[in-house]
Amino acid sequence: MAGTSDESTNVLGFHEMGLDDRILKAVAKLGWSSPTPIQERAIPLALEGKDVLARARTGSGKTAAFVIPVVQKILLAKQTATEQCVRALVMTPSKELCKQAYNNIQELTSYCSREIKCTDISPHVPLLQQKPLLMEKPDIVVGTPSRVLAHLTAGNLSVKETMELLVIDEADLLFSFGYEQDVKKLLEHLPKIYQAFLMSATLSEDVKALKKLVLHNAVILKLEESQLPEATQLTQYHIKCEDDDKFALIYTLLKLRLIRGKSIIFVNSVNKSYRLKLFLEQFGILSCVLNSELPTASRCHIVTQFNDGLYDIIIASDETMLSDPQEKPQHIKKGKRIHKKDEEYGVSRGIDFRHVSNVINFDFPVTVDAYIHRVGRTARGDSEGTALSFVNMKEMAQLKLVEDALSDSYGDGEDMFKPFQFRMEEIEGFRYRAKDALRAVTKVAIREARLKEIKQELLNSKKLKSYFEDNPRDLQLLRHDKSLHTVKNQPQLKNVPDYLVPPTLKGLSRNGGRNKSRRSGQSNDRKAPAITQGQRKFQKRQADPLKSFQFAGLSQSKKKKKK
Repeated sequence: MAGTSDESTNVLGFHEMGLDDRILKAVAKLGWSSPTPIQERAIPLALEGKDVLARARTGSGKTAAFVIPVVQKILLAKQTATEQCVRALVMTPSKELCKQAYNNIQELTSYCSREIKCTDISPHVPLLQQKPLLMEKPDIVVGTPSRVLAHLTAGNLSVKETMELLVIDEADLLFSFGYEQDVKKLLEHLPKIYQAFLMSATLSEDVKALKKLVLHNAVILKLEESQLPEATQLTQYHIKCEDDDKFALIYTLLKLRLIRGKSIIFVNSVNKSYRLKLFLEQFGILSCVLNSELPTASRCHIVTQFNDGLYDIIIASDETMLSDPQEKPQHIKKGKRIHKKDEEYGVSRGIDFRHVSNVINFDFPVTVDAYIHRVGRTARGDSEGTALSFVNMKEMAQLKLVEDALSDSYGDGEDMFKPFQFRMEEIEGFRYRAKDALRAVTKVAIREARLKEIKQELLNSKKLKSYFEDNPRDLQLLRHDKSLHTVKNQPQLKNVPDYLVPPTLKGLSRNGGRNKSRRSGQSNDRKAPAITQGQRKFQKRQADPLKSFQFAGLSQSKKKKKK
C-alpha cells in the first residue's frame, strides 16, 4: 500500500544526501544553502527508488525536488552505460512551465553538461524540425503531454526500452488543460517498469486519478503548511471599488510611486489586458502584456527579461482558470481571427517570476485556486510580498469564498485581508483624468493594439529567430513594453501637477507627484538589468510599501473623527 509521510525525522543538508559533487557545485552556484522542506524529504525517497507524490504550496521548491534526483540517477546510470538513450521524461501542462523546467535542469547540470543532455520539445514548430534533436537521444526530454505524444506517434521519439524516470509537474492542472486522453494514450508508449514523480500544489480528484494511472505503491508527501505564506511574509489587502474607480486607483498608485518594486497585475481576459495597457500608456506608465495570443518565444522572453529586472510591470491575463463568455473573437477581415489562443498557455500557475514585490488582482480571480496561484507569484522563498485585490460589488461573493477557504491558516480573530482604507475623494483630480483617458481606449483601439502587438511579436519570434541566434546581445535589448500608440497621444497626462496630489500623499510619493525621469512612472535602473544583492535587500525592505499609504489614509480619517 502507498505510504504517507507527514513528519520529517532527519533533517539533511544537500551534502548529506550522497549527491554527486557536480550537483553540489551547481547548488552552491545557485546560492541554495539548505534544502526546502519538500526537497529534504522528497530527494532521499526518490534516490531510494520510490515513486513519490508530493504536495506542497507554490514557491516551495518542488521543481528542484525532482530535478536533483533525476540528474543524480542519470549520472550513476551513465557510469556503466554502453549507449546513449532517453532515460527521463518530464511533462508539464504549459509551454512556459516546460521552459522553466528546462532552465532549471540546465542550471543544475551546469557542471556536467557534457554528460547530460536535455531537450525541450514544447515549442509548436513542425515535428520534423525537432526530429534531429531527438535523434541525438538526449538524456532528458521536456514537453507537454500532447507534444510528447505527437513525437511518440510520429516515431521521432522512442522510450519503450530505455525510459527509467517519469516526472509530471503541476499534476493537478494536467486534466484541467484537457490532457487526460493524451496521458492515457501516452502510457501505451512507456515501459511497464519505471520510477515516477508527481508534483502538485493540491491533492485534487484529478491528481488521485492521475496517481492511479502512473504511480506504483507511491509515498505521498503532504507538507503540513498553509497554502499561502504566513502573514509576516505576505501582506494581503483588498479595496472595495467599482470598475471605473479601479482604473483611477491603479493610475494613482503607480504614478505617485505608492507601489514600488516589480509588480504583476492580473486581469481576467485578453481584452482587459490591452485596455489597461493602453490606459496606462497615456500617462507614460510602460508595461508588458502577457497573454495566450502571443507566441511562446515572446512569452518566455518577456518572463526572462522581467526576472532580469528590465521591466517593472507585467499585465497578465489569467485565462487558465476561466473562459470568458463575454469576450467575442476579434476580426481583422471577414471570417479571420486576430490570432489563435494558445491552449497550452499558463501564467498564474507555477511560473517562477523572481523578486516580485506586489501582485495586484485588478480583476478578482473566479476561484480559490486561482487566487492562491496568483498570489503565489510573490513572497516566494524567504522574500516578502504584498497582494492587493480590487473588488467590486459583483466580486464580493468570490472574496468571501477565498476568506472562508483560507481562514484556517490564520489565528482566531485575525483577518486574512486587511482593508486598504483611504478616501476616494482625495484623488478626485486623478479620477477625472482617468475617465478622460479611459474614454480614449475604444474597442477599435483595443482591436488595433492586439493586432499590432501580435504582428510585432510574430516578426520578432519567427522571422528574426536566426538573426537573434547569431546576435544574442540584440535579443537582450529587444523590449516588449513599447507604447502601442493606438490611442490619441496627450503629453500633458504624463505629468502630475502638485495641486492634484492630496496633502496626505505628498510625503509618500517618491517625487512629490512629479516624475523627473524621462520615462515617467518607471524605475531609473535601466542600465543594469541584472539585480544585485543590494537591490534584492532593498526590494525586501520595500516589499510592502502599501502599509505607509494605508496609515496615511487612516490617520486622516481618525483626525476628522476626533474633530
